[in-house]
Amino acid sequence: MSRARSHLRAALFLAAASARGVTTQVAARRGLSAWPVPQEPSMEYQDAVRMLNTLQTNAGYLEQVKRQRGDPQTQLEAMELYLARSGLQVEDLDRLNIIHVTGTKGKGSTCAFTECILRSYGLKTGFFSSPHLVQVRERIRINGQPISPELFTKYFWRLYHRLEETKDGSCVSMPPYFRFLTLMAFHVFLQEKVDLAVVEVGIGGAYDCTNIIRKPVVCGVSSLGIDHTSLLGDTVEKIAWQKGGIFKQGVPAFTVLQPEGPLAVLRDRAQQISCPLYLCPMLEALEEGGPPLTLGLEGEHQRSNAALALQLAHCWLQWQDRHGAGEPKASRPGLLWQLPLAPVFQPTSHMRLGLRNTEWPGRTQVLRRGPLTWYLDGAHTASSVQACVRWFRQALQGRERPSGGPEVRVLLFNATGDRDPAALLKLLQPCQFDYAVFCPNLTEVSSTGNADQQNFTVTLDQVLLRCLEHQQHWNHLDEEQASPDLWSAPSPEPGGSTSLLLAPHPPHTCSASSLVFSCISHALQWISQGRDPIFQPPSPPKGLLTHPVAHSGASILREAAAIHVLVTGSLHLVGGVLKLLEPALSQ
Repeated sequence: MSRARSHLRAALFLAAASARGVTTQVAARRGLSAWPVPQEPSMEYQDAVRMLNTLQTNAGYLEQVKRQRGDPQTQLEAMELYLARSGLQVEDLDRLNIIHVTGTKGKGSTCAFTECILRSYGLKTGFFSSPHLVQVRERIRINGQPISPELFTKYFWRLYHRLEETKDGSCVSMPPYFRFLTLMAFHVFLQEKVDLAVVEVGIGGAYDCTNIIRKPVVCGVSSLGIDHTSLLGDTVEKIAWQKGGIFKQGVPAFTVLQPEGPLAVLRDRAQQISCPLYLCPMLEALEEGGPPLTLGLEGEHQRSNAALALQLAHCWLQWQDRHGAGEPKASRPGLLWQLPLAPVFQPTSHMRLGLRNTEWPGRTQVLRRGPLTWYLDGAHTASSVQACVRWFRQALQGRERPSGGPEVRVLLFNATGDRDPAALLKLLQPCQFDYAVFCPNLTEVSSTGNADQQNFTVTLDQVLLRCLEHQQHWNHLDEEQASPDLWSAPSPEPGGSTSLLLAPHPPHTCSASSLVFSCISHALQWISQGRDPIFQPPSPPKGLLTHPVAHSGASILREAAAIHVLVTGSLHLVGGVLKLLEPALSQ
């Protein structure tokens, strides 16, 4: 960690301690309830989030860690030590009656379905998920709602000070960002006395910091695919091994239909530790003899997530009725890869209500604003982008076609981490976009005024260069298709120094349908052209239309009868877009 970052953390802590008159005495080991609640103005939510952000690993150090990664098991042991320093033992987590869910795609949606189903029974639910879209407090929810800024602030400072006071020369005083939030979620759920906690794995499973949970009520594995290959492995089988690491002896686990290889790995992992693993029947099997189930989340792929959620909720409710004894019974012998089929049952009215009322922003979400329709989906793997494309194309087929002007399709895209942007963009080609727009996951050029959107894990140069690479991939795909461009514009001239476009397109290509902007706000201003009734920035930034491509495209967008915008490739990108399109989410 840089000296400047260390000085910032020390200065913020000293200022906070001075404001509150914090002593250096260690609180009694009774969790966080022994700590006083901060009340001073200097301890408000944004101050807590800024301090939390100092726990993000800076970009240079992150690369070093990847090259010198230590024993993953040691990382779990370190997490248990942080838990103990915070005043809890792993046995305390048993009281949370946890549903632990992993997977490559759909694990967040599965968790959202599960939480909403159980909440419909009148249970008090906790829900820990990642990442957040607009505000970090979205990661810790009670009864489906993000905890309040006041509650977040209270528990943040209690945990932060507890860890500061219990440090010694043999350990690092603070856990990294995600581990800190995981610890904080456990404390919030225990102190707020939830009936159950739905916990989404961060990355992988076996060595994820949530896997200090020793005795969940039930575990779930959603659809598997390729993602986070530098951490989890470069095959679906290797990734399945990591995901199966959340299985516990004697604890029921459920998974959806997977390809043969990874399903066999999950089966073997379960058998090795005597974990009863069940295969979820299709949702159609649970609909037989009753009306079709209505889902609150759009997209055919959500049916698989809903089927898993129903099994997780059903198993949890059975466990509650039996007071924690026994296992679910298989409905009939399964014939697929020696896995028993999970029970087939008639969903109750509460289950139907929960599925129907589920909301999970940024996943197959549609916002209709005058002539603009925004389609938001944080798909970022090959399989999830394929599902996103199916959903988007089906949505367009069912739309009412406007009269009196053309329809324009716009892609707004970014991809991060070790994902293959060329492969993802190729999957998006069948949507026949008139424009492809690329920008970093930065809401504004400078995010210093909004701590929730700050990200220290990458540098500005890195994210801008990546956007230009995405554009080059897209233009190359356009050339390969050799399809005529209905919205072609004259060959662009070099952009002036005042232009807010990083590059309309590389000089070697004749494509004129792609643009790169320096932040999400500028991209949305160009796409919407002032026609979104809610997103109304004061005035277009100087230089937004200095390039011929941007200028000619703006005229088309202003005259279009309908504009369909798909935002995908990154949940962080979707979160930045939601922050601007739905200002209430920031309040």
